[in-house]
Amino acid sequence: MTITDELTALEAQAQADLAAVGDMAGLADWKSRYTGKAGALTRALRSMGSVPAEQRPELGRRLNALRVLLDAAFESAESRLKLAAQDAELASDRIDVTMPGHAPALGHTHLTNQVIAQVHAIFAEMGFQLDESPEVELDSNNFGLLNFADDHPARDMQDTFYVEMPPEAPSVLLRTHTSNAQIHAMRRAAPQPLRVLVPGKCYRNEQVTARSEMQFYQFEFLAVGRNITMADLKGMLGFFAERMYGPGTKARLRPSYFPFTEPSAEMDVSCFLCEGKGCRICKHSGWLEIGGCGMVHPTVLRNGGYDPEIFSGFAGGFGPERIALLKYGIDDIRNFYSGDVRFVEQFG
Repeated sequence: MTITDELTALEAQAQADLAAVGDMAGLADWKSRYTGKAGALTRALRSMGSVPAEQRPELGRRLNALRVLLDAAFESAESRLKLAAQDAELASDRIDVTMPGHAPALGHTHLTNQVIAQVHAIFAEMGFQLDESPEVELDSNNFGLLNFADDHPARDMQDTFYVEMPPEAPSVLLRTHTSNAQIHAMRRAAPQPLRVLVPGKCYRNEQVTARSEMQFYQFEFLAVGRNITMADLKGMLGFFAERMYGPGTKARLRPSYFPFTEPSAEMDVSCFLCEGKGCRICKHSGWLEIGGCGMVHPTVLRNGGYDPEIFSGFAGGFGPERIALLKYGIDDIRNFYSGDVRFVEQFG
């Protein structure tokens, strides 16, 4: 067989093998066998030294032409395989528009907001209107006008965040309770009767623990009118307890002290988990402490624009997180502010 016949056979074999290549790995192997540094075409070029001198020019042209032909065939096969891979990828990613879509993930109302909404609905049944008061407040509205003297020991109960102000400016703070709403609401309504519910955030410079936070929510309820008595407060709290915790839940009042109410009381509800029999949650007492309340102090009524000889009222403040802790058996208030979606989704 002449060298020309060998090149013809090499071309035919290379084209046949290239046509059978089905992936990029096979293409790389083909290149190594035919046009690589140790491939058949390179070996043929190195054998030219054994060919008579007069035949070398023609053989060189044949070898160069074959290299050009095989290189072009390689590039064509490479483009074909790449295009096939792209088509396969597109096919795997193709969207069938006739299939149902994926439902988007829905958000969840935070448990604190759920409780506030429940509280609002219950108080709305009793004729209370939603109101608001500022979170950044004057010391006078947060303390002074609520019957806290400057040196009153009850101020020590409120670890207050004060806002830095010029010496001549009045003292400003982040409200420590929603009771600051009492002065604002009364001065807007006086001398007309009023019933308001004021939810909102409060701030105290406290150590963060499983039972306390520096930022927390409260809701303040306030009713002012003629001939309002402690019996009205007790009846209202009983209605609230049954609506919030279920039929049969009872409410009781224990004597307490708050500067802005007189008499003052702590409100308990019968433990809805053990039905008053005693359990770990209620510390085997059968009762759960919810919040504080009482009859509006005459001085506070007067500061709000009402004549305490004619008008009376009751007020109180509860924490929605406290209600949720008891109602759902949550053992750490820090969960409410953790930002953990898994906690929120449990009550979605």
